[in-house]
Amino acid sequence: MRVLGIETSCDETGVAVFDTALPGSAGLRAHAVYSQIALHAEYGGVVPELASRDHVRKLLPLVRQTLAEADLKLGDLDGVAYTAGPGLVGALLVGAGVARSLAWALEVPALGVHHMEGHLLAPLMEDDPPEPPFVALLVSGGHTQLVAVDAIGRYRLLGETLDDAAGEAFDKTAKVMGLPYPGGPQLAALAEGGKPGAYKFSRPMTDRPGLDFSFSGLKTQVMLAWRDSDQSDTTRADIARGFEDAVVDTLAIKCQRALDEAGSDTLVIAGGVGANKRLRAKLHDIAGKRGGRACFPRPELCTDNGAMIAFAGALRLQAGQFEDAAVRVTPRWDMATLPEVASEKPELQQ
Repeated sequence: MRVLGIETSCDETGVAVFDTALPGSAGLRAHAVYSQIALHAEYGGVVPELASRDHVRKLLPLVRQTLAEADLKLGDLDGVAYTAGPGLVGALLVGAGVARSLAWALEVPALGVHHMEGHLLAPLMEDDPPEPPFVALLVSGGHTQLVAVDAIGRYRLLGETLDDAAGEAFDKTAKVMGLPYPGGPQLAALAEGGKPGAYKFSRPMTDRPGLDFSFSGLKTQVMLAWRDSDQSDTTRADIARGFEDAVVDTLAIKCQRALDEAGSDTLVIAGGVGANKRLRAKLHDIAGKRGGRACFPRPELCTDNGAMIAFAGALRLQAGQFEDAAVRVTPRWDMATLPEVASEKPELQQ
C-alpha cells in the first residue's frame, strides 16, 4: 500500500510516500521538508497566519517533488494521510484540505493522523523496530510526555510537563542568552564547548515521586545566572552546558522511573529534542544497563515531517480505518482517545 503523508501542523511543510510492501526503512520511498525558520526568525517565533500562507505556497510543489523522487504518479497512490491535530488550526486546515481533495479526486481512502502519534511511531520505520509494549518519551518544543504503549493505538499517559516543554525551555533559554531564533539547536551546539560542572542547575521535580516534568524554574535559574555573569562567550557556553546537562539528567531520571513503573526495558524516544546527542547517549546507556534498548528515529525524522504521518496513516489505513470526505481538524486532541490498531489487517474498503 502506497500512502502519501502530509504534515502542516506548525512551521514545517512535510510530504512523504510510505510503501508498506517494502521492508523496514526501505518503505520510505521519498520525503521532503520545507522549514519556515527564515520566515519567522524576524518575529522571534511562529506567526500562525504567515505559517498558513506559506503552507499554501509550498505544499503542492512539495507533493510533486516527492512523487517524482519516489518515481510515482498520483494515480499510483492507495491512500492519503495528513496531520489533523494537534497544531495551529489554520496550518492544519491547509494540509487537510489538500489531502481530502486528492483523496476525493483519486477515489482512495484518507485519514487524519494525530501529530504526536506520528512522532511516537517514527522509530518503528527503522530497521529492527521495537514492538509494544514499551515506554515512549515524546519530547519536543510543544510536548514533553511519558507514555506507556501497550499496543499501537493503546496509550496510557504516565507523566507530562506542567509548564514549558523541554524544547520550549531550550528555545527560551537561548533567547535569554541572545541566540537567534530558533535557539534550541544553537544552544545545544554551544554546549558542546562548555565546561561540565562550571554551572550546576537543579534537576526539577526529581527529588519527589512521580513522572511529571517542570522546566520553567530551571529556565529562571539560567536567566539569573546569565544576568549576574560577565556574559562572555566562554560563560555563555558554560551556562549552555549546565542547562543542557540539567535537562538531559531530568529526562533520564524520569525515563528510568517510567520503565520501572511500566515493567519494561524498551524505551522509544521521538520529537525534536530526541535529536540531541547528549540525550541519545544517556538514554542508550540507561537502557543498555537494564538489558534493553533505546530506539530513536534517524535525526532528520525527529522534527516535524511527512514521513511519520505517512507511516502512521499507512498502519491505520491498512487496518481498515478511514473517514468520510469532510475536512476536519482537531487543534487540541488527546492521544488516549485514539482507537487501537487491530493486529489483523482487513482489506481496505472503498
